[in-house]
Amino acid sequence: MLIDPARLTETPEQRELRTVARDFFAAHGGDDGLWKRLAGELGVQGLAIPEERGGAGYSFAELAVVLEEAGRALCAGALLPTVVLAAHTLLLCGDERYLPGIADGTLRATVVFDGDVQARDGTLSGTAASVLDGAAADLVLVRADERLFACDAEAVIRTPLRVLDETRPQARLEFRSTPATPIGSADVLPRVLDIGRAALAAEQLGGLGRALDETVAYVRQRKQFGRPIGSFQAVKHRLAALLVECEAARSAAAYAIACVATGSPDLPVAAAAAATVCAGAYRLAVAEYVQLHGGTGFTWEHPAHRHVRRARADEVLFGTPRDHGARLAVALGL
Repeated sequence: MLIDPARLTETPEQRELRTVARDFFAAHGGDDGLWKRLAGELGVQGLAIPEERGGAGYSFAELAVVLEEAGRALCAGALLPTVVLAAHTLLLCGDERYLPGIADGTLRATVVFDGDVQARDGTLSGTAASVLDGAAADLVLVRADERLFACDAEAVIRTPLRVLDETRPQARLEFRSTPATPIGSADVLPRVLDIGRAALAAEQLGGLGRALDETVAYVRQRKQFGRPIGSFQAVKHRLAALLVECEAARSAAAYAIACVATGSPDLPVAAAAAATVCAGAYRLAVAEYVQLHGGTGFTWEHPAHRHVRRARADEVLFGTPRDHGARLAVALGL
């Protein structure tokens, strides 16, 4: 399925949304009440949810703009599990009962894709490790016996985990005859994961963009031998190579986002490509962020290391680069 080239270009409305989102995260990124502010001031949680289901009725492309700015600021960790994974799971299942709560920001949710969980007589038993936002979510959507169930998070034993990227909290969930409501077939989860990969690519774009901007600003003002180090040929070459990687990542992410927004059957290929390219570009960007800041960049107190942790954690969040390569090979018949 061919994507209209216009969908790969940001509209004036999306540029305005980007400006508003960037200013918002700059002002409120560390606030404890960020989730409520996102709903009350920007209406982010309902952007990609249809109006008849309590949302604003925009497309995934608008949501991706906000995700990119959230990735740039390394905040709003609940957006990915709630607004992307849980909301799209419910949309694909056709279950509307929880969507209004997600859209107005009163409900945080997460999805258990893998785990040793069994369903019996309307209850769930078993465990699931490394669940995104598992400790703070109000609703848990769980895969069990090739079906999907919804359960109240208060009925689940939740143990926060120590993770590399503290801006993306995870938890271990334990189900002990936990009451659960069937919501549909687990057949939708592969597409939900691809949507998650496209969303993650948008976040990674924001992170690598921030790393590039901060690095360029630093090499322009840091001087050695009476000259800005950015004027040295070796530094110019490194940053030029990084810019090429960033542009490749932007193209790959834009195509995956457009595939989600249009419901394209090409999404599995586009999502795998974006996952591979964006993870690699982000990894390179944070490495240059650290190294070109010299000794300062190697201290744990420097902001660069928050992006180092995010980049490393993101690289394996929805599969490793090897996994994505294997999926690409199968999808392309190689």
